Amino acid sequence: MVASTLEDAERRKAWGFVAPALLWTLAFFVAPFLFMAAMSLWAQQAGEIVKVWNFSNYIAFFQKDALFQALINSLEITATVTVLSVLLAYPLAWIIAERVPQRYQRTALIMAVLPFWTSYVVRSYSWLLVLSKGGVINQALISARLISEPLELASNRTATVIGFVHFFVMLLTLTIYANLVQLSPNYRRAAADLGANALQTFWHVVLPLTLPGIMTGAFLTFVLCIGDYVTPQILGGNNELVLPQIIMLQLGRRADFPMAAALSIILMLVVTAAYAACARWLKIERA
Repeated sequence: MVASTLEDAERRKAWGFVAPALLWTLAFFVAPFLFMAAMSLWAQQAGEIVKVWNFSNYIAFFQKDALFQALINSLEITATVTVLSVLLAYPLAWIIAERVPQRYQRTALIMAVLPFWTSYVVRSYSWLLVLSKGGVINQALISARLISEPLELASNRTATVIGFVHFFVMLLTLTIYANLVQLSPNYRRAAADLGANALQTFWHVVLPLTLPGIMTGAFLTFVLCIGDYVTPQILGGNNELVLPQIIMLQLGRRADFPMAAALSIILMLVVTAAYAACARWLKIERA
């Protein structure tokens, strides 16, 4: 009886700690999400929202080429950014973890994450100044007489990818570095005792053991990149619209809140699918 009373008291105490966060999540995430999901099934007619339940917004998404192409653009840009960021971040993380003396590694990490200290908008406009026709790169190439006319480096997909990669390389460096420094040197010694050279040790031992850090960083990169509006808006020049830009157009120009809600739900479903794939892959690898 006494044990049961103590368990009930502990349970009430635990719920007391959890309740504020749970109520906050329900009020400011779950409830708005459910309302947005309901609105996505309504329609916009003559500037007014008609609460008629249907899937017209989702059907329109697949029927209108501009809307569906925006999702394709988002996926292509996100995939490119994720792959490039991993390829650039892994060597950087490896150099910091393996070649930089331990007493200087913290300083190296601080230098690596310096872009995080700058405003997201400021970084995007800085890249616009660098890549524009009158920017640093074009002016240097013209001064060196390597080109006669400025190159079209800004207001396109390439500029968007560069802006994204500059940011996400730092994020991936942190996640990969965290895995590398936790890797016991005994694994390398065991591989060397079995006759493996440095390349074989990396490919068969180090890389598989650091894949969780790669996948975690890649997933964060995917989520942040596919849902970003600022960088494509500033660096992309509205030449290839991505899904967040289409959502903002539905809100700002057409005031079509049901369609914007439907597009947002589709974007969330894509992110959820990516999460499910990453979680399943990591589960299989650990098994």
